[in-house]
Amino acid sequence: MADVKFLKSVPTHNGVCYGHNRLCPLPSSLSPLPPASNQGPTLISSDSWDRAEMTTRVILSMIEPTKSSNLMRMNIFKYVERLLGNFQVYLYGSVPLNTYLPDGDIDLTVLCPTIPNDQLALEVCKILKDEERNEAAQFKVKDTHFIDAAEVKLVKCVIQDIVVDISFNQLGGLTTYRFLVQIDRRLGNAHLFKRSLILIKAWCYYESRILGSQHGLLSTYALETLVIHIFNLFPTSLKDPLSVLYRFLDYFSKFDWENHCLSLKGPICKHTHTLVEFPVNDNSALLLSKEFLINCRKLYKIPFDGLETDLVFFRMKHLDIIDPLKENNNLGRSVSRGNLYRICSALKFGARKLSWILSLSGDRMTEELQNYFCNTLNRLEGKYLPSTSYRSSVRGQTYHLKDEDDFPPLSCA
Repeated sequence: MADVKFLKSVPTHNGVCYGHNRLCPLPSSLSPLPPASNQGPTLISSDSWDRAEMTTRVILSMIEPTKSSNLMRMNIFKYVERLLGNFQVYLYGSVPLNTYLPDGDIDLTVLCPTIPNDQLALEVCKILKDEERNEAAQFKVKDTHFIDAAEVKLVKCVIQDIVVDISFNQLGGLTTYRFLVQIDRRLGNAHLFKRSLILIKAWCYYESRILGSQHGLLSTYALETLVIHIFNLFPTSLKDPLSVLYRFLDYFSKFDWENHCLSLKGPICKHTHTLVEFPVNDNSALLLSKEFLINCRKLYKIPFDGLETDLVFFRMKHLDIIDPLKENNNLGRSVSRGNLYRICSALKFGARKLSWILSLSGDRMTEELQNYFCNTLNRLEGKYLPSTSYRSSVRGQTYHLKDEDDFPPLSCA
C-alpha cells in the first residue's frame, strides 16, 4: 500500500451494496413506510434539525451513563479485583469510555503472562463459583461459566444483575480504549464522539438488532470504527449526535461491501488492494491525517503482538473493516453473509425512515422520532426509568431535561 492508486469513483449498484432492495422493518416502525429514497442531510432545514436535536437530547439523557450506574460498575470492578487479588485486573471497553448502554456489560481482562490462558481462566472461574456460594458476599454472583473459544478464552458471570466478561492477557482491548479516548479528545465538541456512539449503539442494538458479534453481527469496535470514519469524512457538518446518526445511516446504507473493505484511509478495492477516492464530503480535508493514524498505530501497538503484516494477509469475509491499529485485523469478521443482508437492509430502511421523520414538522416530528427509538424507550421504562410518562416529556415546545448533576460529564479519564 506504499504506492496508492486512486480510482475515480466507488462502484455501486443502484447506489446500494449488492443492489439489495429488500427492507428489514424495524421493530419500532409504527408509522407508514418511508419513501423509496432519502433526502441528503444538507437538504433538511435548520429548523427541523433544531427541533429534532432537542428531542434527541432528551432521549439521549435517558440512556447515557449516570452517576449511579458509573458508581455501580466501578464498585463491581473493585469487587472482582479484590476477589482476584493474585492477578492484575484491568477495566476496558465502553465502561471506562463512558459509552455503555443502560444494560451494557462490563469488560475486564486479567494479565498473567506466566500462566496459560486456559489454566488462568479455569482458576478465575473457580474463584467466582466459590463466591456464588458465599452467603456473606458483597454482591450476588451467579451464572459463572467458562467459554473455551479458539480465539479468546472467556469467563462470563452476572454480578448484581450486570453481565461481566473476563478475558485473559488481552492487551488489544486496553490499547483500543486508549485509541478511542484519543479520538474523542481530537474531535472535542463536548465529547460529541462519545455521545454519538451512545445514540448509534442504542439504535443498532435495540431498534435494528444489528449489533452483537456473538450472534454473527457487528462487534462494538467495528461499529466504533464506522463512526470514526463518518467523523473523518464529514468533519464540519456534524454538530450533534442526531446528525452523526443520520450521516452514518445515509453513508453506510450505500456502501458497496461486496467490492470494498473500509479503512480510515478510505474504501479499499478488494480486488486490487488500492485505495478508492472518497466521495464528495464537506469539501474539507479529512479530519484524521495519514500521519495521525500512523502515530496512533505506533503509540498503541501491542508490545508482544508479533510482526505486522501487509494488507495481503488481511482475511476477507463478507463485511470487511480494517482495524485502525492493526491493518491485518478484520473487525467485520464476525458478520455472516446472511447477516450482512440484514445489516444492509436495516441501514437502508433506517436512513429512509429518519429522512422522512426530519421532513415532518411540529409535534408530528417529535412523536415519530420517539417511535424511531420506541424499543429503546420501552426497554428502559420500568427497568431503568421511573414509572412516569417519559413520552410526554418530549412532546410539544417545552423540554424538561434532567438536572445536569444527575449526568456527569463524559470523562476521558
